[in-house]
Amino acid sequence: MQLISPAFQNLEPVPEPYTCRGPNLSPPLEFRDLPEGTASLVLMVEDVDAPANPWVHWLVFDIPPVTTGCEPGEIPDGGVEGIANGGTHGYEGPCPRYFTGTHHYHFKLYALNKRLSLPSIANRPMVLAAMEGHVLDQAVLIGLAEGDGGAMA
Repeated sequence: MQLISPAFQNLEPVPEPYTCRGPNLSPPLEFRDLPEGTASLVLMVEDVDAPANPWVHWLVFDIPPVTTGCEPGEIPDGGVEGIANGGTHGYEGPCPRYFTGTHHYHFKLYALNKRLSLPSIANRPMVLAAMEGHVLDQAVLIGLAEGDGGAMA
């Protein structure tokens, strides 16, 4: 199973259009080589270096397995957006202001053998609990962003 982006490679910086320093669009993503028996996909974007580890920047679940990715600024077709750490629906791009150093943004794709059928108010703990015992495979794409210690770009 693979999760790739035409916008950046694994362990490379997330380009500005997909961060808070730009228009804050979700990046283009491609889902490839899903395992047989996949009934749905879950997409999570997490900053694993944030003090609230991890900080959830995007949560989309119940993505149909026929969906092969998403375009910039789009939700994967058929997916349901859950609640991110900011308490909102939608993509919150990399934005490590107020911190210094490199932050690692894990774009995680999970293939499940069932649909979760959760409400759109579901958050990370609810989704992870519903996924337990149903993950067929997973893929990770890591994007980087530099903190600026509080300066606004």
